[in-house]
Amino acid sequence: MVVLAAGFGSRLGMPFPKPLTPLRDGRSIMARQLDNVRTVLGADVPVIAVVGFKLDLIMEAHPDLLYAYNERYDQTNTAKSLLRALRLTAPGGVLWMNGDVVFDPAILSAVAQHMAAGESFVCVNTAAVAEEEIKYTVDADGMVLALSKTVTGGLGEAIGINFIGAGDKDLLIQHLDACADTDYFERALETAIAAGLRVRPVDISRFYAVEVDFEADLKRANEVTRER
Repeated sequence: MVVLAAGFGSRLGMPFPKPLTPLRDGRSIMARQLDNVRTVLGADVPVIAVVGFKLDLIMEAHPDLLYAYNERYDQTNTAKSLLRALRLTAPGGVLWMNGDVVFDPAILSAVAQHMAAGESFVCVNTAAVAEEEIKYTVDADGMVLALSKTVTGGLGEAIGINFIGAGDKDLLIQHLDACADTDYFERALETAIAAGLRVRPVDISRFYAVEVDFEADLKRANEVTRER
């Protein structure tokens, strides 16, 4: 599994990496993510965290992880961070997530069948389609056709939890490598889809998932997890 945790997180305004943002239950966003993964997928799941901004703080908080260093974290976006990590992973499919997603662990149970089948997917929320979020459309077979912030007529939002199957990983790596430094990893998924990659949108709208970009998101994340 890969956690993307290299960026500044400047919109939230914290003086430390955003994945270390504390939640109401006393855990950080990243600690809650890792607890979810280990509870559902097993304690021995290998985790690679891609770090950059104040990397020592994340490494001190989670010394048991494997790490990939994006030394150009201040000049690149998530496409290049994911590229670093995928090149280090063992053969097989890879689950990855943004380091700022507070999510219901039941999501991982819901997507387990797709991972077991080696099916590439992105988790999506069809309950809302905000203008600034990553949106998607589908083709005639119901597979992802377009995936970006500029999509028109989006059917929902990508929540930042994704999986690339073993048979698709090399293709995604090629397209991540071809991305511009400023591209999000979704750009590589889009161009790989145009080259034949099949990606299923998995609707997880019945579960909670909050990508924490602003203070209002953090408040909402604490609200939805209050009794969980």
